[in-house]
Amino acid sequence: MAELIVALDVQTREEAVEKVKAIGDPVGFYKIGLELFTAEGPDVVKAVRDLGKRVFLDLKFHDIPRTVERAVRSGGKLGVDLMTIHSVGGRAMIKAAAEAATEFGPAGPKILAVTVLTSLDQGDLADIGVVGRTPADQVAAMARFATENGAHGLVCSPKEVGVLSSALKPGTLFVTPGVRPAGAAVGDQKRVATPADAVRDGATHLVVGRPVLAAPDPVAAARAILSEMSAVG
Repeated sequence: MAELIVALDVQTREEAVEKVKAIGDPVGFYKIGLELFTAEGPDVVKAVRDLGKRVFLDLKFHDIPRTVERAVRSGGKLGVDLMTIHSVGGRAMIKAAAEAATEFGPAGPKILAVTVLTSLDQGDLADIGVVGRTPADQVAAMARFATENGAHGLVCSPKEVGVLSSALKPGTLFVTPGVRPAGAAVGDQKRVATPADAVRDGATHLVVGRPVLAAPDPVAAARAILSEMSAVG
């Protein structure tokens, strides 16, 4: 069954701990991204783990292979479960990240490659020099490249996950941001789907932030999403 990850899109360790405690048992997995990690550093990872929760450290590493290898090793020592790299970092960088993760055994971090950010559309790709490919084409090409070079899974739009889950090897992780319950605002995401859509298409993990954190009742919001996910099977 797919897992729900709530994105801790807050600014301080105190806010993060407050949100995790408030949501409680329904959610066991949280994403810590650039904003929160830059503000609070490894301490916020430790704080969330001390509450018995798993951590998706979403820093999207993109650097020379040795630097990324060391960053993944540091994340492994913190006990994080998932980490992100940019697929455009190249073959050597992807392999270095994957090899560093293996040092921690089966329970070590899984490396997820970012293909095309969900905030990008056709025009945005053209702006950065990707011409002649739709976002879906670019996602597919980078997904194959990343998984062939050791990435355990992908961060991709739920709009592409159906094609990728059929095309790539069994056991590949598909982590999908851009998930919004029916009727929710899409915010700055341009390629979105409902939780049921994403799970039906093969997503293994759904990342949801504002629809839970900004809800009048975050616990009820999380339970509603989990219910929608479980109804798909």
